[in-house]
Amino acid sequence: MNMEKSERTALGTNAPKATKDTYGDMRVEGVYKVYRSLVSLADCSFEIPKGKFTCLCGPSGSGKSTLISLLAGYEKPDDGKVLLNNKPMPGPNSDVIVVFQETALLPWKNLMDNTTFGPLMQHKLSRDEANKQAQALIDKSGLTGFEGKHPSQLSGGMQRRAELIRALINKPQVMLFDEPLRGLDAMTRQIMQEYIIKMFEETGMTMFFITSDVDEAIFLGDTVYFLTDRPGKVKTKMEVDLPRPRKLEHLTSERYFQLKGDAIKIVMEEAKGEKLVI
Repeated sequence: MNMEKSERTALGTNAPKATKDTYGDMRVEGVYKVYRSLVSLADCSFEIPKGKFTCLCGPSGSGKSTLISLLAGYEKPDDGKVLLNNKPMPGPNSDVIVVFQETALLPWKNLMDNTTFGPLMQHKLSRDEANKQAQALIDKSGLTGFEGKHPSQLSGGMQRRAELIRALINKPQVMLFDEPLRGLDAMTRQIMQEYIIKMFEETGMTMFFITSDVDEAIFLGDTVYFLTDRPGKVKTKMEVDLPRPRKLEHLTSERYFQLKGDAIKIVMEEAKGEKLVI
């Protein structure tokens, strides 16, 4: 109970405002990708607008993780384009950061050293400045007092927050999420959804969030794309017109249930192998 209170208290902190000029946009145009002799993506196209929270829903095996690898520059499409600010994605770089399903925290480093690792390795900040910025993010994330703790000493929710602040200190133009809340218990998952929303609404950062959970996509996103089964292709785009700031009470609103009904219909039509026109 105390941990829940601590994690919810972190949501009330005010992060410094950043201008949208510091953030970027991405586009996927007609992407085709073969992975392990299977066509993973075919004629896949969509946009990730600057300063918006974009979600993508798709079944297991539909190419979602392959798509993240392309967006992050880890892989190149066999055909089509992946663009960052209207230019071809040059490869992995600190302008586009990924928060993965599995923790990427270094187990032998404590929270402070994990947070400062990126900017120090890239020689972007001095150690003093990196420590200063890391401490500010740690404080805003409700992790004060855990600076010397290693990942194994943190709860699941704390590890997720540590991943986020480790990404934020690099000041990316776009943040990508590859089902980062998968495997968390229901309460921690809800807390983290609130935390991510708070982080987005305070910074205006461009975010792209992949999930298999329709409820999660609608709660978090401004736009939800739906990916077909393999080979993955964006089938439908749904605009989420729930107000911001986004709050838990929106999950019981009439409009939310209308959106959820539309989303379930899209998913069910795909499961039947039918084409839905909206």
